[in-house]
Parts: sequence; structure tokens; C-alpha cells
Amino acid sequence: MAFIHKELAAGRWYTLTFAEQMGNIGSEVLRASRQKDKDEKMFRQAVERALELFDLTLSDPRWKGRRLEVARAREVFCDTAYGGGLYKSSLADLVRYFDNFAFVARA
Repeated sequence: MAFIHKELAAGRWYTLTFAEQMGNIGSEVLRASRQKDKDEKMFRQAVERALELFDLTLSDPRWKGRRLEVARAREVFCDTAYGGGLYKSSLADLVRYFDNFAFVARA
């Protein structure tokens, strides 16, 4: 499998705390939200990067007890990014959710 985040996928991702991982995912969600309805290519690239980080987090054995939370956040993100209305969420809502993790990681 060809990774976008090659260095992270090679093992560095698994040295980050849960808050750091989720904060990094949030950075890609923020990038996607800024490009939505402006630059389709940049939007799709940010979505792909976010999904890769979600998958890396889901594969991290340390977060076995948090997989449901991560998987649900991924599901809501996909629904929102791909135009679904199942969760009635917005990218701005998701940015606020992930910002909390970034704040914790920086503390």
C-alpha cells in the first residue's frame, strides 16, 4: 500500500499520544473545510490524507478501547465530506471536535 504520510506510517505515528493523533487528523479536516467549494482537488487530497490518518489511528493497538470513537468520527467525517446527510454535521462541527484534542496535545 502506498502511503501519503510515509514517515508516519513507517512507525512515527505510533509514538504519538491519542490527543496528538486526533489533533493531526483535525488538521486535515480543517484543510478540507477550507478547500470545500473552493478547490475540489485540494479538498479531495485533504480528505484522503485525513482518512489515511484515521486508518493509522484505528490500526494503533494502544487505542483498542477507543476504536469505536475513532471509527464513528471517521464515519461522520466521510458522511460530511461526501455530501451525505445522515449525521447532519458540518466540517466546521468536526473541526471544533478535533480542536479539543489539539488543545490537549499542546497542553
